Amino acid sequence: MLSIIRSMALNGVDGYLINVQVDVSGGLPGWEIVGLPDTAIKESKERIRIAIRNSGIEFPSRKITVNLAPANTKKEGSFLDLPIAIGVLQAIGVLDIDDIDTTVFIGELSLDGVINKVNGILPRCIEAKKLGINRVIVPKENAKEAAIVKDLEVIPVRNLLETVYFLNGTKKIEKEIVDIEKIFSHKNKYKYDFSEIKGQGNIKRALEIAAAGAHNCLMVGSPGSGKTMMARRLPTILPDLTFEEALEVTKIHSISGILDNNSIITQRPFRAPHHTVSSVALIGGGKIPKPGEISLAHYGILFLDELTEFNKHTLEVLRVPLEDRKVSISRVNATLTYPCNFMLIASMNPCPCGYYGTKEKKCNCSEKQIKTYMGKISGPLLDRFDIQIEVKPVDFDKIKSNKKEEKSSDIKKRVDKARKIQYERYKQYNVFSNSELTPKLIEEFCILDEKSKNLLEMSYEKLGLSARAYSKILKVSRTIADLDGKTNIEVKHVAEAIQYRNLDRKYF
Repeated sequence: MLSIIRSMALNGVDGYLINVQVDVSGGLPGWEIVGLPDTAIKESKERIRIAIRNSGIEFPSRKITVNLAPANTKKEGSFLDLPIAIGVLQAIGVLDIDDIDTTVFIGELSLDGVINKVNGILPRCIEAKKLGINRVIVPKENAKEAAIVKDLEVIPVRNLLETVYFLNGTKKIEKEIVDIEKIFSHKNKYKYDFSEIKGQGNIKRALEIAAAGAHNCLMVGSPGSGKTMMARRLPTILPDLTFEEALEVTKIHSISGILDNNSIITQRPFRAPHHTVSSVALIGGGKIPKPGEISLAHYGILFLDELTEFNKHTLEVLRVPLEDRKVSISRVNATLTYPCNFMLIASMNPCPCGYYGTKEKKCNCSEKQIKTYMGKISGPLLDRFDIQIEVKPVDFDKIKSNKKEEKSSDIKKRVDKARKIQYERYKQYNVFSNSELTPKLIEEFCILDEKSKNLLEMSYEKLGLSARAYSKILKVSRTIADLDGKTNIEVKHVAEAIQYRNLDRKYF
């Protein structure tokens, strides 16, 4: 007898439908799984056989053939254990499912019949709903994540026997319900706040501009000057995630298997990989392709502390994703694309000892050592930082001062206001921040008066800026004008933006 059960697989961050075709016929007992299965799926034969037997159901001593359609696409993972088992049970008459065409099964089986959690439930369920699927049967641990999808009946199951009882109508299982509005109604709470940082008003201003326009930012300064402290507080002033953004971020984290509490993410990601990270871990890929750190930082921040300690090749692979805001992983069987629209925040010392250019301590590095150290950051990568700032040590008077510093919540109000201006300005262009402006949009929305043009021309020649750096200055100027509530870019806005590009000459 032939049985056809539906399931959902993954291609990048999107799901696609799989028809699990199970045929149980006479002949010599045996298993055959076709349709480009990987090793995990091939090994499922023993898991399924023992799980069915340990659930108190007699396993058929017949020839079983399983086809995974479409057969020309490679399938990876253990998520097909449950649909294959259900297909076998239906084919031998243990199950009689009426609405099988509008039900999707996803889950991994243990030998005792328990259904284990799998990664990437959310993107599978989103695509299932688009295809007209009304019901999904998923592991209990994945139920909250699946229930995020509106108007989709999510049935959480603990083991195979419970699933059989439910499908035969002898046991009732309540569908999983998640109150999304309640989850998004609470305010995000952070461990850090900008009010904890004494002084450094100019750096806070630069980070406010970076947050307001989603600009990449590089901080150069001596050890202990507060670079890492300020970077870790940057998420506290970023705009809140919208529901659509939260869904995209949650999909990526779900695929990677690092989703906390099995529900939707409400805070913008902050990823800070160690400098020993490999290029594959940073960009994504691997034998079984997975999203890298840049995709896990989607709609959030990727913080690279001690930038010069990273492998130079690892840093260079960031150049294209920073411009395209997506990364493509090519394999023999498929090409996967992961989104990576993130802010790149980096910090570094000015030399190996860390004290070049400071008054507090004397630098002991030779000119050659400093040149080699700074040479780890290529010009093209440096160009991709819209804002470059020098972080100097805080004076003792400011450290001991009892003066109250501005809270993150106050800074965030200004950032939100500037982002709202940008959203209204660019909504018909599918652009959400000044950092995303194309050359055509720069010409349209970054118009300068004569004084501003003269100042920028003089700076271009004096600082030896590249064409990309010129565009970055215009984008940052537009953001500063938005924070100032001005429709037009003024000379003071351009002057401030130029200040954030003057480290090229001093250090590089």
